[in-house]
Amino acid sequence: MTVTYSLNVSKARLCGFAKLLGRWKGSIYKLLYREMLIYCGLYYGLSFLYRYGLSDAHRGVFEALVVYCDSFTKLIPLSFVLGFYVSIVVGRWWNQYIAIPWPDKAALLIQAHIHGNDERSRTIRRTLVRYLLILQALTFTAVSTAVRKRFPTEDHLVEAGLMTKDEKAAYDEVPGIHGKWWVPSTWFATLIVKSRKEGRIKDELFVKQILEELTEYRSN
Repeated sequence: MTVTYSLNVSKARLCGFAKLLGRWKGSIYKLLYREMLIYCGLYYGLSFLYRYGLSDAHRGVFEALVVYCDSFTKLIPLSFVLGFYVSIVVGRWWNQYIAIPWPDKAALLIQAHIHGNDERSRTIRRTLVRYLLILQALTFTAVSTAVRKRFPTEDHLVEAGLMTKDEKAAYDEVPGIHGKWWVPSTWFATLIVKSRKEGRIKDELFVKQILEELTEYRSN
């Protein structure tokens, strides 16, 4: 999960941003310290070997090898290679980020178009948003190890309050070989149609708008 630090810099303080460099949780140090230790170990190992483990003749061979390898670094500018690499990595990361489905827009449409302050209307709105979250959780368990560890089975969805026991029983009854992540979307559409028949959604246009948002949510 993302580690936020907005509250740490919400007010202007002396060295406020500089203090972020000392954070360990969610820092670049925590992410790369293993690779840095390996690099430093190899660097100082070669340095120790060159200074204390090689004879003068072998040092000359080592220096000639270094000069030979250094000659290839001038063939392609390092800044060009790094810029090309960074653009690919950042572009790939950004494409993955924008592909993440967010239920916010669908939740706003549900709140705007499903009217009523009674308990039934509030339950319908909460249930619809919950179906979106179940759909998201079931999908992410197939692509994210973190989500898979959090929800290894449907029983964990029930324990977390995302799915009821009756819904799990209905989910288990659906035959599926390649995954049943789509089942909550059918529950969502069925409940929308039922809400329209009960008069909680005033127009068919609103039904169409909500279902189109569900389709876009699923496509991500």
